[in-house]
Amino acid sequence: MSARAADDRSTEVVLPHHTSGTRAFGWWGMLGLIATEATLFGALISSYFYLRFTSGSVVWPPGDIPKPSLTLPLIMTAILWSSSIPVHLADSGIKKGKQGRLKVGLLLGFILGATFLAIQIAVEYPETLHEFSPSTNVYGSLFYGLTGLHGAHVAVGLLFSLWTQVRAWRGHFDERRHVTVQNFAMYWHFVDAVWAGVLFTIYLSPHF
Repeated sequence: MSARAADDRSTEVVLPHHTSGTRAFGWWGMLGLIATEATLFGALISSYFYLRFTSGSVVWPPGDIPKPSLTLPLIMTAILWSSSIPVHLADSGIKKGKQGRLKVGLLLGFILGATFLAIQIAVEYPETLHEFSPSTNVYGSLFYGLTGLHGAHVAVGLLFSLWTQVRAWRGHFDERRHVTVQNFAMYWHFVDAVWAGVLFTIYLSPHF
């Protein structure tokens, strides 16, 4: 090998095998996904208020549908938002190489998220379906459309959590390799944050 070839090899830029944060392509991919989904929720929420204020109905919800009860949605909100705490602890823990905190945090976040979804499917929807359905009127379509879309995102997040937990128990993550945990935490916090818009739009705004 010539001296020049050796010099060329010594100056090669070696890409890191494991990256996290803004250096990881996966981080930017998740950011793009979140931006896309946020736009979708924003469009639906805007549609809700546009249709509400152009429907000509003085009373909202229309069609003798009662105003949504706040007790159950607020309980669901407390459960869902509290799930971000263990997920954050799991994410911050693996950055310090704490495997136990990662596993426990992911599990607790999963349990709380699953509880939220179970209440929505097994308690809230059976109650509201006795009063109205998606085909009752525009309010019914928007109610089930927005809450159902958010519920679908929670379900996807739970599957994402299960996959991340399996990999955590197999020892795939450490303080240098944790982009999957990081991306899951980003997605889960987004799902929790967008619930604020759903809560205000569907449950709180009809009382104003």
